[in-house]
Amino acid sequence: MSLVLGITGGIASGKSTFTQKLLQAFPAQVFNADAVARELLNTDLGVQEAIRNHFPGSVVDGEIHREQLRQIVFADESKRRTLEGILHPPIREAWMRLAELARASGSRLIVDIPLLFETGTEKYFDATVVVGCSQSTQIQRLKKNRNIGAEMAESIIAAQWDLQRKIAKADFVIWNESSIEHLESQGRMLAGYLTKRHG
Repeated sequence: MSLVLGITGGIASGKSTFTQKLLQAFPAQVFNADAVARELLNTDLGVQEAIRNHFPGSVVDGEIHREQLRQIVFADESKRRTLEGILHPPIREAWMRLAELARASGSRLIVDIPLLFETGTEKYFDATVVVGCSQSTQIQRLKKNRNIGAEMAESIIAAQWDLQRKIAKADFVIWNESSIEHLESQGRMLAGYLTKRHG
C-alpha cells in the first residue's frame, strides 16, 4: 500500500532531523524541498535569471548570494512572495510527480516541506506531520547552527504560519524540545502506527 507523507514545521524545528530518524524504522523515498530549492538556485538557469532580474542586490561578483537574498526577502513581504513565485512551482511539480509514481507503484514517499499548509497542498498527502518546538528554541538553534541573528530569526519565523495553526491542521505532532533520543522514540512510535495503518 502506498503512502505519501508530508512533514512540515517552523524553521529550525527539526523537520529534516526527524525525517532521518523516522527513516530508520520506516524506509521510504524522501523529497527535501529546501535541498531542491538550493539546487535550483545553484543550477537552474531559468531560476537564476529570474533571481537576478528581480533581486539584483543578491548578486555578488556575478553569483547569487543566498545571505543577501535572505536579507532582501525577509525585509519585504512582497519580495518574499516574488521569490516564492519563482521557486514554488518547480518544487511542487517535482514532488507531485514523485507522489504520482509512489501511488502507482504502491511505495512510500516522505516530503519534507516547510510551507506545506501555507501553500494549501495538504490535500495531496495521505497524512501530515508537524514537527514543533518553542520559538525561543527556534531562535537559539538559528543563532547557533546557522549563524542567523535574533532579529532575522524572528523575521523568518514571523513569515511562517503560527505553530498552533499548523498543529490544528496536522494528523500527527512531534515535539522536538528534548533529546535526540526522545525524537528517535517518537519516530519509532509513528513508524509503528504508519506500518499498521498503511502497510
